[in-house]
Amino acid sequence: MGKLLIGLMSGGLSVGAITLDEAYSALRARNYPEAIRGFEEAAKLDPAKSSIRKDLAYTLLKIGETEAARDRFAEAMALDPADDQVALEYAFLCYETKQQVTARRVFDRLRRSGNPTASEAFENVDRPLREGISRWKQALELSPDNFSAHEELAKLAEQRDDIDLAVEQYQAAWKMRPARRDLLVDLGRMWQQQGRAEDAHAALLAASRGAEPRVAEQARELLPSRYPYVYEFENALVIDPSNDALRRELAYLHLEMGNKSVAEQQLQSLPPTPQPVPPPPENKPPPNNKLLGEQSLDKGFLNDALKYLHAAHENDAMDFEVMLKLGWAYNLLKDDREAVRWFSLARYSPDGKTAAEASQAYGNLNPSLRLLRTTVWVFPTISTRWRDTFVYGQAKTELRLAFPVHPYLSLRFIGDGRGAVRLGANISPQNLSESSVIVGAGLASTPWRGLMAWFEAGEALRYLIPHGESGRALPDYRGGISYAKSFRGPHRLFTETNDDGVFISRFGNDSLLYSQNRTGRTFGENVQVYWNWNATVDATGEYWANTVETGPGVRFRLNPLQFTVNFLRGAYLVNESNPYRPNFNDVRIGVWYAFTR
Repeated sequence: MGKLLIGLMSGGLSVGAITLDEAYSALRARNYPEAIRGFEEAAKLDPAKSSIRKDLAYTLLKIGETEAARDRFAEAMALDPADDQVALEYAFLCYETKQQVTARRVFDRLRRSGNPTASEAFENVDRPLREGISRWKQALELSPDNFSAHEELAKLAEQRDDIDLAVEQYQAAWKMRPARRDLLVDLGRMWQQQGRAEDAHAALLAASRGAEPRVAEQARELLPSRYPYVYEFENALVIDPSNDALRRELAYLHLEMGNKSVAEQQLQSLPPTPQPVPPPPENKPPPNNKLLGEQSLDKGFLNDALKYLHAAHENDAMDFEVMLKLGWAYNLLKDDREAVRWFSLARYSPDGKTAAEASQAYGNLNPSLRLLRTTVWVFPTISTRWRDTFVYGQAKTELRLAFPVHPYLSLRFIGDGRGAVRLGANISPQNLSESSVIVGAGLASTPWRGLMAWFEAGEALRYLIPHGESGRALPDYRGGISYAKSFRGPHRLFTETNDDGVFISRFGNDSLLYSQNRTGRTFGENVQVYWNWNATVDATGEYWANTVETGPGVRFRLNPLQFTVNFLRGAYLVNESNPYRPNFNDVRIGVWYAFTR
């Protein structure tokens, strides 16, 4: 009988279910960093589910992470292209984060399907572009040699997806100012969109060998990683014949290939090198490394940003704004360990705004980098079927390694209030639970799409010894496979399943399979009403381990506790040696509490 309620809530221990449930619980409690962590882990477990990314995006918006929210909406839109609301959110955030071209394209697609909000937004984006293009065209009619008019008209045409007009105007601007090689980058980008790959490569190659470092870096990002061929250098020189660095590199390439005469021709085409003139003494102010670092970070030149910000930090080791910017730069470069270090330092800024932003970023990043992670949960349950109160609990500390299997230490408690009960005159008293504290060590797999496996070995320390048995300490080996999945439908409907296969050595090396399933609807922020469909079977055919249950239930949260009340009608599938009736009723009331550190 000590085995009777082993599986009462085993499905609730599934990592995937706890993660998503913790995320929504943390969201309701406005613990946004913990909610974000939970949604991110749930998204890894179920990468094909768009609703998780949608909820993650809305949560990121609550803490002001606009660009991260935009990227999560993009992922959700890719998974569910028919979700117009997600597409709208993505388009508005694109516009807010200076990605007007993408925003306009999405609004245009949605308005064509009859979405009135998208139609209004598209008009708000497109009207200034149309009017601006019209004004600059009129300006060029009056003054065809107006460089600024050509450049502005090209930019507006690019934003409006009028690629042909943008190419025409960028070319005109480039011919007027051939020293402005950033125009070659723009022109190369437009030619790429037109499918003119060879022309685009030539323009970008010429810009990549220019004197302006930032322009050269922008061009290199759009070029293939391989080294250019000779004919590609020659095409680039056709576009930019005054590019001495490009011509010199072509000459050296010919020398490497043994084409000495061709190399000499290229070198002879270069202008004579002027003799250096010593500059007059000047008292130039030192460069503002902090400003240069911030500007580089804003424009996405992350390596430059790191260089300038580190120089600024060396000049003023107590500038907490610089520390915060270093944290963001490393975060964008995916070096989160270094980012966490700088965010941690910036938390101590005397400026409240800087300290708050750093603390928030630190709180978002740090949990995912902890080597040790401790989870504690407890689940007391009242059962009218057994007229007893059962308590299940566990404290588990995991060693989080970059490996699909990680070790952990565990301390479990399984007990009840009544202890042993008498079932009849000729039947010995039997326990309703294990009445033990179990100390163990185990291995668990990293959850994958809701599925995980685990095994642990330990020692069960019994505080009550069943009638006819001896020994307070017993070896305990247990393990199994858990699966959890939830589906969110329209009108706040949901379906979820928690399935566990468990092996427990103390019950005659028995293996049990639990399946707990719920279908229902969510009301408000904290209440769910559902119908239970539960089943339990085992390998040895024990009557207590072969049951089915069904009935209504309700789940609600009074932060930080979650309560469940279930009204169940059940039946035994095996009645041999069963001292009870084949059917039973049970009102089961439970309280769930958990936290992770």
